Amino acid sequence: MKKARIYLDHAATTPVHDSVLAEMLPYFREAGANPSSLHGEGRRARAGLDQARDRVAASLGVSRKEITFTGSGSESDNQAIIGVARTHRDRGRHIVSTQIEHHAVLHALDALRDEGFEITLLPVDERGMIDAQTFARALRDDTILATVMYANNEIGVIEPIAQLAAAARENGVIFHTDAIQAPGWIDVRPRDLGVDLLSLSAHKFYGPKGVGVLYVREGLALAPLVHGGGQEFGRRSGTENVAGIVGLAAALERAVRMQPDRAARAGRLRDRLEAGLRAGGIRVNGEGAPRLPNYSNVSFVGLDSEALLVRFDLEGIAVSTGSACTSGAIEPSHVIAALGGEPHRGQGVIRFTLGESTTEEEIDRVLALVPRITAELQGSAS
Repeated sequence: MKKARIYLDHAATTPVHDSVLAEMLPYFREAGANPSSLHGEGRRARAGLDQARDRVAASLGVSRKEITFTGSGSESDNQAIIGVARTHRDRGRHIVSTQIEHHAVLHALDALRDEGFEITLLPVDERGMIDAQTFARALRDDTILATVMYANNEIGVIEPIAQLAAAARENGVIFHTDAIQAPGWIDVRPRDLGVDLLSLSAHKFYGPKGVGVLYVREGLALAPLVHGGGQEFGRRSGTENVAGIVGLAAALERAVRMQPDRAARAGRLRDRLEAGLRAGGIRVNGEGAPRLPNYSNVSFVGLDSEALLVRFDLEGIAVSTGSACTSGAIEPSHVIAALGGEPHRGQGVIRFTLGESTTEEEIDRVLALVPRITAELQGSAS
């Protein structure tokens, strides 16, 4: 009998949970009116939207007016970064970030560079960690924004966001964090972290695709990217995706509720996976740094990343080579390159990301297959 496939690419996306889908369905059908309409049907949709906003705010420990719904995590990042830059450019045109940010951040910064902003991208150490003192020294009188990813989407390394945000605050610098990979694994409460803006995306925590959140600290001015009817407190025009927003709220509540048990379980399975991989001489990227408990990014030195991905797929195992946000392209990882070390470190990079459905039996099946896959690829390369 053919064995079931194993999905170890939860950082790319997670399936919509049944309980989340059940809450969404009415807003595709009988409650699917425009929430800006004044008739009864519209008011029912508006009620669903308002309740979802309250639920998200409660999950994050913030005010409902600080929650802006967007169309994706990438949009949330762009809205935060470009919105702050354009609003506060009279105070300065310098922005600080890191070399290992998601492309949604790096490409937004590229766009601002074309508008005359100066961008400083700070290095990380061999583990993928940014040094807090280096960060503080990079802040200048004309620095208006710092944006640092909370947990890296390729290697899962958790940056010292509370410490960085405190340094930014002391220097009068607005601080944004892309926290898209964090919910369900670590705390994502903006006030605990001390950040001014925080981005999330529903499909990373068992919610639907096509809906994101941007937390904006109350009182912070932010120019909109999307103009129109003035929805979302004037920050993001366009008819709200009520079904998606309801799904996001349900998924975020669930992720926060399940976090302690889910994180502990995934950590045990990840450690089992990495122990087996290390025994075969495979290198773990980000080792020694605090990491998300479901992440394992490794280097099969001397092998090709794409060939490895294909072989795993043929064996019924879904993994990735890193970010899944480059239109399906397999490109050299800027994150692995930023770690430094030997030039061959970027070879044979595979990202395993576990989910709540991952089992010990699946991990053992992967470990049993690795020696054969690597031997076959080494043989074909010789």
